[in-house]
Amino acid sequence: MSVTHERPLLLGVRHHGPGSARAVRAALERYRPEALLVEGPPEADAVVGIAAQEGLRPPVALLAHAADDPARAAFWPFAEFSPEWVAIRWALGRDVPVRFIDLPAAHTLALPDEADEESGQEAAARVDPLAVLAGAAGHDDPERWWEDVVEHRADGGPDADPLAPFTALAEAMTALRERHADGGHPRDAVREAHMRLRIREAAREHDRTAVVCGAWHVPALAAPATATADRQTLRGLPKVRTEITWVPWTHRRLRRRSGYGAGIDSPGWYRHLFTAPDRPLVRWMTAVAGLLRAEDRQVSSAHVIEAVRLAETLAGMRGRPLAGLAETMDAVRAVMCEGSQLPLALIHDRLVVGDDLGEVPDTAPAVPLARDLARQQRTLRLKPEAAERELDLDLRQGTDAARSRLLHRLALLGIPWGEPVRSRTANTGTFRESWRLRWEPELAVRVAEAGVWGTTVESAATAKAEDTAVAAAQLAEVTALAERCLLAALPDALPTVLRVLTDKAALDADVGHLAQALPALVRSARYGDVRGTDAGALREVAEGIALRICVGLPPACVALDEAGATEMRGHLDAVHSAVGLLAADRPGERWTAVLTSLATRDSTVAGTIRGRAARLLLDEGRFDAAWAARLMGLALSPGSTPRDAAGWLDGFLSGGGVLLVHDGQLLALIDGWLSAVPDEAFTDVLPLVRRTFAEFEPGVRRTVGELVRRGPGAAGPGAAEAYGNGFGEGLDAARADAVLPTLRLLLGTGAQVGLKEGSSA
Repeated sequence: MSVTHERPLLLGVRHHGPGSARAVRAALERYRPEALLVEGPPEADAVVGIAAQEGLRPPVALLAHAADDPARAAFWPFAEFSPEWVAIRWALGRDVPVRFIDLPAAHTLALPDEADEESGQEAAARVDPLAVLAGAAGHDDPERWWEDVVEHRADGGPDADPLAPFTALAEAMTALRERHADGGHPRDAVREAHMRLRIREAAREHDRTAVVCGAWHVPALAAPATATADRQTLRGLPKVRTEITWVPWTHRRLRRRSGYGAGIDSPGWYRHLFTAPDRPLVRWMTAVAGLLRAEDRQVSSAHVIEAVRLAETLAGMRGRPLAGLAETMDAVRAVMCEGSQLPLALIHDRLVVGDDLGEVPDTAPAVPLARDLARQQRTLRLKPEAAERELDLDLRQGTDAARSRLLHRLALLGIPWGEPVRSRTANTGTFRESWRLRWEPELAVRVAEAGVWGTTVESAATAKAEDTAVAAAQLAEVTALAERCLLAALPDALPTVLRVLTDKAALDADVGHLAQALPALVRSARYGDVRGTDAGALREVAEGIALRICVGLPPACVALDEAGATEMRGHLDAVHSAVGLLAADRPGERWTAVLTSLATRDSTVAGTIRGRAARLLLDEGRFDAAWAARLMGLALSPGSTPRDAAGWLDGFLSGGGVLLVHDGQLLALIDGWLSAVPDEAFTDVLPLVRRTFAEFEPGVRRTVGELVRRGPGAAGPGAAEAYGNGFGEGLDAARADAVLPTLRLLLGTGAQVGLKEGSSA
């Protein structure tokens, strides 16, 4: 006796459509299939049971990647309102077997990316089914048309046929496929051949099967085709070994084309439409009002009532069955935002899109590195969140120090969960750090990719640091890596990094390379003890590099062109800061001698370098303003070319012009030189001088201009003597004594501050 099997029920949907999700749930309740087939990679059959666990909360995604190359990966995302997710949860809740029927990920990841293969004309020729159907219905907005006919469609009541919408959509898609064939998606033929094979297998085992897939595929799955022809289509496809698991996803990422090749613009709005038990418009306006109130905007219940009325009126005027997102946002703008666009951007980001981040249970397959990361996240109370947030750390606290180490190790592994930012507390001390955190779903791929380096975050970061050090081409790369190893607390990686650093430093004779490498190395040596790291070896290397720079820098500054001189001036500033931070006598004295040599050289050294060296020596107090005035007089003398003189001035004044406010002699020298520049050279000099003075603060520029306007006598005949030290003629005792009460308050009531009343020091 033969057994008669029903034809599989094909439920064509729009991926991530709440209307489709409600219709699928109603159709499954009516049809009661014995097996459910879903568009997705068949490898997911092994992990689909996890979807029934409470710990799996959408949005989530199936992640498949090549076992030997985790960077080759693909995602199949699911939201709470995705028809596939609703169908899977319905089936698992009733012990109905679930199978995925799309082309296996083993083939998908082995094939070249379809977007890379197609030309611009082929991409333009792709058919958007919604756009074609909306155009046929006389609508120019496909999204609005779909909302009206599907997402906002009211339930037909208990007597309505839940399969009717799928029948109508299948007829429409059949007409489209007859006219447009594959619609510019040539790989669909391969996918659909595999789907038909899987459907036949399920139909042989079960009497009643239901298939949930994209509506575009329904005509091809219903069309007559032989198993032999489908197997022939799949023959010879490349294949790779793959691994698959569940990973958290975000609403923000649902906007991208990934996995299903479908994305939506308003996932937060769609979730609201799917989950609201009743009066979705009223509930949405209430949520908007709550968000605006949290941002200190005055929104009352009257605003909510009026916004609802306006949205419904707009929907009626536009002939829509219900107020859609466009009407809702128009009403919010007019009533709650007083016509302003700025609050709408916040509403769009927080509510229309949303920052929902899914959760995956520990039972989901994962590489050991991912498990260790999850364990540390729980221990350190660093929960991954889709919303961007800033985290301030005090490195003197054990938990904060451990958080810092974790974030630095992940950054070294190429997993940018956190980005260092300037501290919100404006604390420049070495015990403070600030990070901007944001977890992106793609980081799960980065974690899987980094799993080749080790099974824990620390061991993987150590191995990656050692490999990076050996492969580094430039000395600066190794010194930066040494600093990162200290920040990440990777003592096992430091010996290898230091060995490579020492070798490259000994062989590299380029002063520019040494100058680039020194600052990071000095920071590591100077601040290593903050994190409890022994940086003695780094200090020795840093002092050696500093001495080599002192020897090689003077000849390296000779006969440079303008671009080379500008670059070398940057090295000069960096090395000067590094040597000062190093606080070592030997390099410090040698460096002072180098600066003196450069400042007093002739025109074979570019003016910008000589001027900068002179300014650094003046700021350090090595020489007084009279010495600087003599050098400026030589640099601005008629014997110097106007361009070289302008370069000297640029180097000397870069970083601030307060010196000119207090030193009339220097200002007079500059004023006299600029007035004497020949007309034919003035146009060449003007951009340099203008750039120099443009870097001054507005108050400084204004004061300098006022002094120049008054003329050379403004500072008095004794300007050089009166203001030679860059400050006033003397100290104002009364003004100095005024700070004493505040100083006592800071030090404690009655504290001795080392000064007597009326005797300013």
